Amino acid sequence: MQFADRINRLGTESAFEVLARAKALEAQGKSVIHLEIGEPDFDTPKNICEAGKKAIDEGLTHYCPSAGLPDARKTVAEYFSETRGAKVDVENVVIMPGAKPLIFNILFAIVNKGDEVIYPNPGYPIYESVINYTGGTPVPMHLKEESGFRFSVDDLKALVTPKTKAMVINSPQNPTGGILTMEDLEAIYALAEEHDLWILTDEIYSRIVYEQEFQSICSIPGAMKRTVAIDGMSKTYSMTGWRLGYGVMPASLAEVQTKLAINNFSCTAPFAQKALIEALTGPQDDVKKMVAEFQKRRDVFVDGLNAIDGVSCTKPLGAFYVYPNITGTGFKSKDLAARLLEEAGIACLSGTAFGSFGEGYLRFSYANSVENIKEALARFEKFLVGVTA
Repeated sequence: MQFADRINRLGTESAFEVLARAKALEAQGKSVIHLEIGEPDFDTPKNICEAGKKAIDEGLTHYCPSAGLPDARKTVAEYFSETRGAKVDVENVVIMPGAKPLIFNILFAIVNKGDEVIYPNPGYPIYESVINYTGGTPVPMHLKEESGFRFSVDDLKALVTPKTKAMVINSPQNPTGGILTMEDLEAIYALAEEHDLWILTDEIYSRIVYEQEFQSICSIPGAMKRTVAIDGMSKTYSMTGWRLGYGVMPASLAEVQTKLAINNFSCTAPFAQKALIEALTGPQDDVKKMVAEFQKRRDVFVDGLNAIDGVSCTKPLGAFYVYPNITGTGFKSKDLAARLLEEAGIACLSGTAFGSFGEGYLRFSYANSVENIKEALARFEKFLVGVTA
């Protein structure tokens, strides 16, 4: 039996492949420190869990509107309006089982065969995968360490052609932790206006920032007429398994997204949406504690990496990843990541898992304890000393 040709255009997300290999090694008795998966190591706050359980007890276990529960969409619209400074209404909001289906469905809805889509590289691998799947042409925007892994506006302008249909931005950014400034965002929006482009802004790490305030392109007057903002509950509220994401977009596109939801997954679990309401409107103390702990871990990790010969690491401003430069070790990224797992028991990702411009880097998640981070640093240094001795 043969599969459809389009399946060959889909990529993957290496974090889950590395996780599977790491679990297999652990099953053989090997000690592995997990720094590969982009998942907070904190429990979902109790008040959110209680809201979900209460909704189940009240019978919210059946179908619901495909765009989301009206009160959940209203909550998202109010939260988004307050946090982004952009007035949106219920008809602009669609709730889906995770942010990833939104990335897929938005690109599926706006990209025709041959359309070019600019996306960050290194960047979240699903962008390139889905652009390819739709028949579009992925156009990588090289994020460079010397510019803080931000978009270079001049480089961006050079990538725009008559075939360009959309731009994908991600701030705070996975895998680098880079953050776009308001000056960057204004220049990106001006370019989109000039060339009549869609903007897809992935803001899943919007609440996990350090030393500075999060800035959204949605706050620019007029931006929402051509912008789709994606956010969700997985990272901020440690709700990865709840599968809850939301998109805010022009109402006409929201209608298309609802149609795609009807054809694909029918609806998002209604009891989970009640938990979303509690998360966005309830106490935020657990979020603040988590971000403070992430910042402490980040500082330990960055200082430790910079103390290892052949390794250097800029300090990320958001998300929960470090993205060290390992060119001084003499290793290629994929080879070093594989050997660290197999020989040192450190699960991390090659920079090339996030695109071709990721060569020379590794990505470590610091969603793990300070104790384990320090042990990973010690193992990393010991491995490098051993191979160069």
